[in-house]
Amino acid sequence: MRFIIQLIISTLAVLITAYLLPGVEIVDNNFFTALIVAAVLAFLNAIVKPIMIILTIPITFVTLGLFLLVINALIILLAAKIVDGFHVDGFWWALLFSLILSIVTSVLESVGRNDQNNQKTI
Repeated sequence: MRFIIQLIISTLAVLITAYLLPGVEIVDNNFFTALIVAAVLAFLNAIVKPIMIILTIPITFVTLGLFLLVINALIILLAAKIVDGFHVDGFWWALLFSLILSIVTSVLESVGRNDQNNQKTI
């Protein structure tokens, strides 16, 4: 159940972030396409990202961890290649999408946590 809630939150975050950024597009603002994007990003972050982090440890170390932002942008670009109906105009839009997506997801999760805490106290 927790995974489904997290997937819905990620889907909403993808829709909101794509709406805010002109360089990122979800065709017709389709909820199903955003759901697929969220699922693909979850899969890529679970499988591909750890491999990329291990392979780029020296670069990440030299850049004091800033190379992880590049990895996040590459994951977004890979998701755009995989999912039809999800388009990113380039690396910089993918980087900005990654940063804003993290912020929007955090805000949505904190709102959900506050709702759960308020319901438990009643």
